[in-house]
Amino acid sequence: MREYLSPGRFIDSDHPAVVEFAEQHRGASRDPLAQAISLYHAVRDAVRYNPYTFSLDPQTLCGSYALATGESYCVPKATLLAGCARHCGIPARIGLADVKNHLSTPRLLELLRSDVFAMHGYTELFLNDRWVKATPAFNQQLCELFNVAPLEFDGISDSVFHPYNRDGALLMEYLVDHGQFVDVPERFFFEHLKKCYPHLFGEHQAKVLGDMQSDLSRV
Repeated sequence: MREYLSPGRFIDSDHPAVVEFAEQHRGASRDPLAQAISLYHAVRDAVRYNPYTFSLDPQTLCGSYALATGESYCVPKATLLAGCARHCGIPARIGLADVKNHLSTPRLLELLRSDVFAMHGYTELFLNDRWVKATPAFNQQLCELFNVAPLEFDGISDSVFHPYNRDGALLMEYLVDHGQFVDVPERFFFEHLKKCYPHLFGEHQAKVLGDMQSDLSRV
C-alpha cells in the first residue's frame, strides 16, 4: 500500500494547505473509517462544484489547487479527498469513468456538445480491508438547487451517483469505467478528453470556457 499512501504530483498529500485542511477536518476519532467519512463531507461541501473551471493546465488537477480556488470539478475534488486521506494514513487512489448526465444544464450541453461526461473522477479509499468508492463532486448547496439528494458516504458501501433525483427522473449513469490509478494519468486523461471534445482543445478553448463561466454563478 506504500504507493497509495505517498504524495503524488496531483494527489499532493504533502502540500501545506492539504495537510492543514486534512488535520482540520479529520475529526477527533482515531478510527480511519470515521475520519474518511468526515473528510468526505468536508471536501464535498467546502469546494464548490463548477465544471467550467476545467483547464488544459495540468496544475489545476491538483487537490491543493481545488482547495486554493474554492471551486472545481470532479477530478480535482477527488484528488483533494485522496490527498487528505493519504495524509491521515488511509490508502487512496483516483478512479476515472465516462458517465451520462440526463439533468445537465442546456449551456453545459452546448459547451460539451454531448450529454456524456468523459473522465469523471472519483476517489477510492481502502477501509476495513477493501476498496470503497467515494464521490465528493457535488456540494450540498448545488444538489439542493437541482433537487438532488446530496450523495452520502458511510465508508462501507460504494458512493457513486444516485441514478434518480428526488422526483424520480433519471439522473446519471456510468457508461465506461477506465479503472483506478495511483495518481491522475495525465497523458491518458487529456488524450481521451480530446477525442471526446476536440472543439475544447482548439485555439478558442479559453474563450469558450470563459464565456460559459457565468452559468453556475447565476444558478
